[in-house]
Amino acid sequence: LGLALYTGSLCAASGTAFLYHDYCVIGAGPSGLQAAYFLQQAGRDYIVFERSHAPGSFFALYPRHRKLISINKQYTGKSNSEFNLRHDWNSLLSHDPRLLFRRYSRDFFPDADTMVRYLEDFASLLELKVQYNTAIIHVTLERDEQAWNGHYFLLTDQDRQIYKCSSLLVATGTWVPNVVNFPGSEYVEGYETVSINPEDFAGQTVLILGRGNSAFETAENILGVTNFIHMVSRSRVRLSWATHYVGDLRAINNGLLDTYQLKSLDGLLEGDLEDLAIVKDKKGKLHITLRFYLENRNTSAGINSITLPQDELDNFATRAPYDRVIRCLGWKFDFSIYNRSLRMMPGKGNKKKYPQIKPSYESRGTRGLFVLGTASHSVDFRKSAGGFIHGFRYTTRAVHRLLENRHHGVPWPSTVYPITQLTNSIIKRVNEASGLYQMFSVLADIILLRENATAFEYLEEYPVGVLAELEVQTGRKAPNGLFVIIMEYGRNFSGADKDVFYYNRAVGEAQHAWQSNFLHPVIYYYKHLPTEHEMRLRLPDWPLPHPDAVHHIVEDFLTDWTAPNAHILPLRRFLENCLSTDLRNFFAESCFLFAFTRQKLPPFCQQGYVRTQGLVGSEGLRRHAVQAGLLEDYALTDFSGDRPPDSRHGSQDQLLRDHVIPVRPLQHLVNTKDE
Repeated sequence: LGLALYTGSLCAASGTAFLYHDYCVIGAGPSGLQAAYFLQQAGRDYIVFERSHAPGSFFALYPRHRKLISINKQYTGKSNSEFNLRHDWNSLLSHDPRLLFRRYSRDFFPDADTMVRYLEDFASLLELKVQYNTAIIHVTLERDEQAWNGHYFLLTDQDRQIYKCSSLLVATGTWVPNVVNFPGSEYVEGYETVSINPEDFAGQTVLILGRGNSAFETAENILGVTNFIHMVSRSRVRLSWATHYVGDLRAINNGLLDTYQLKSLDGLLEGDLEDLAIVKDKKGKLHITLRFYLENRNTSAGINSITLPQDELDNFATRAPYDRVIRCLGWKFDFSIYNRSLRMMPGKGNKKKYPQIKPSYESRGTRGLFVLGTASHSVDFRKSAGGFIHGFRYTTRAVHRLLENRHHGVPWPSTVYPITQLTNSIIKRVNEASGLYQMFSVLADIILLRENATAFEYLEEYPVGVLAELEVQTGRKAPNGLFVIIMEYGRNFSGADKDVFYYNRAVGEAQHAWQSNFLHPVIYYYKHLPTEHEMRLRLPDWPLPHPDAVHHIVEDFLTDWTAPNAHILPLRRFLENCLSTDLRNFFAESCFLFAFTRQKLPPFCQQGYVRTQGLVGSEGLRRHAVQAGLLEDYALTDFSGDRPPDSRHGSQDQLLRDHVIPVRPLQHLVNTKDE
């Protein structure tokens, strides 16, 4: 008995060592705070761990020269808040209008310090549960069949405190600098520590390793004081206006391209950095050579004993010595804190800096572990905006909705409309939805058709990569077919080698909409929900498998898809062809006529006129219909002759003027087959 009591006391003591929460979020950057907001709104048990004393610690240091490249457009000419988020790349999603970034800065490209202040206010004003000065140093699993995912996550902080969670959301971003090791790499300065004072570079010759925004940002800062700047990378420069990827080189940083192409001493070179070597001479100058020249040589013997490329090729491009070499190669995900049991593996190829995750943002190795924010960018790397605030604020919301359905039985939010509102619903969303616009080809609106296509259920911003899992992931059923609304660029329009300013680059006619190049809505129709097999076999660069029908809404210079003939009419006819129905709206007179002349009424008449719903007649409405040519002007009928006023034409005129039309006899006629 004593042994049993002692063992029980030990178990109780060990149990109190764990602090439990349903959800643990690592990192209080933008994506971590966004996840915390949705969890708090849903009333869930969660905690956010932040290693620094304040949120957004990444932005306290980066970008080094303090100017963000995310736009902050103050004016759009519209008051629609959802539309305006299309051009606000810094705000997080919340119900509080005070937390719009334009209230913090009027700069088109804001200062990074403003972002730090914004994130601090976001966390404090919304009273998010963030535990600061807590660095998670180890994450492992504890198997338990009773847990949500068959295991718990155990997190250990720098003080050896252990936290236990049912679901883990990783929002740490990518913050470990990419470093290339080669002979002489010890002479290289890192972007994270190099001076940002231009005067420190006055009269110097500088070599920059890298070709992203951080490299060009660094060059832009010292462009006017250096002798010349050379930039080396293994790949050619990728301009964001050509690739339509906001992570590629932005115009705000590309001054070096001017000085290179206009022959003002600066230049760009391509080469594998791992093949390089740097040798320092007695004067402190840095000479660039190739690794194979140093093989089997004594580098300590001095530079005079080392063969340089210019010894064999006297016009070698980098034969001039440099005063400084700066590494600007970006960042990668920190895998070091995750135990092998979690199987957090890096991606392949150019995605190796990110962890491997599914299109649902769940780890491929561990159920219940989701990656948010910049670290989740492998899903849409160099395609969409998932690695940036204006993209991952929507993917974070999508992850929250998936978790709500999985763990709490809360289906994906949806709205049911009568089929007569199908065209209007699509037009409204493609003209104002921000999530579709920013996360093009990744997030899509899903329209689930009800039986006999009399109504539909509308789901917003669902990840298309898991379309085959829609019923499981959302708690919604799709037995009668569906439409998928997505935004896309033209198939062959984007690329580092593309000329996006060529003549006749835009399409303006509806019949050529499928050739649209700029961002435009595309509607896919499936009679049945695509399977996993069909998703795997989809064509390269296609976000979805081959549909039963597809419709492109022609690109628009104003991104305003409301033109009656160019945009709405072709869309309505496409929908009618898919559903074999008539989606037009009709006046009461037409519905009255159809009731006697057709076996099947159009949905508008079935759901409106027959049920005494719809527009109430008035003299003003009648005159408008006459002027538009939709109704005959019976008021002009001459009743002064032999025809009595109670004749058939007079009755029609009176019928049009009546505000209420009795429908009970009409319903009887429609429902009686013999008549």
